Amino acid sequence: MALQTKALVSGRWLADAIKGNRIGPNLRVLDASWYLPKLSRNAKKDFKKTHIHGAHFFDIDHCSDRNTPLDHMLPPVRRLAEYAGELGIGNDTHVVIYDASEFGAFSAPRVWWMFRVFGHNSVSVLDGGLKKWLNEGHPVTDVKSKAEPSEFRPTLNRSWVKTYEDVLKNIDTKEFQVVDARPAGRFRGVDSEPRDNTEPGHIPGSISMPFTSFWGPSGELLPPHQLKDLFGRAGVDLGRPVCVTCGSAVTACHVALAAHQCGHPGVTVYDGAWSEWYARAAPENVISEGRGKHR
Repeated sequence: MALQTKALVSGRWLADAIKGNRIGPNLRVLDASWYLPKLSRNAKKDFKKTHIHGAHFFDIDHCSDRNTPLDHMLPPVRRLAEYAGELGIGNDTHVVIYDASEFGAFSAPRVWWMFRVFGHNSVSVLDGGLKKWLNEGHPVTDVKSKAEPSEFRPTLNRSWVKTYEDVLKNIDTKEFQVVDARPAGRFRGVDSEPRDNTEPGHIPGSISMPFTSFWGPSGELLPPHQLKDLFGRAGVDLGRPVCVTCGSAVTACHVALAAHQCGHPGVTVYDGAWSEWYARAAPENVISEGRGKHR
């Protein structure tokens, strides 16, 4: 696999790479924008109108496990190999990922983590995303880019993925800390979930750290010393194992990225997340200040 790279790259760094004609087999840029269905926003259409020069669109829903009713679960190894290869990504390609979220990042950290869990460490998030890129005055385009297909050979690190059964067992064993990245109101159970047939609440013993708390006003990730302070104030011990979750394991990866920046790269993800937990858990395992779950 490619050599380890920084988890974040700046807009200036990427702009210089584009000006230097470095986009190609050794550097690929992916727009991984994704929005909750209720926002009625089409990320792929937006990409066709406006994107960073040389970027390709990475469809989280399309590159997923299509044999489960759960949203955008990790794809089979073969599926990712084919999908990434079609985008011109090889095992030595540095992949830079961004999205067009108003937060500066929303879905990009999920794809960052996806590449890493499949053994590809040469992957970075564009700090501040398209939001900061535009604010800094860098150019965008509507011109479609082509890439020569490449061979990509991923290997899944299963130890970084937690299942429903793992998290259920952990309620008693407390082998790892569970951190939930959803907004605090959904965690507490007082604000509605964006998906039908799912009530808000949280897994017993889990800790709330809303994903928006990790980012500054310009959309950039907070520096490590501030991130460490956030974890400390939330009661998360980064010296112990951490598993992250959210609604469908997208914004959970913000916690994984933040922990990585603090020197703790092995954070695990509960891929089924709250969507699966609410559907399968017994009522007593849905902790809520609101309606909760009834038999």
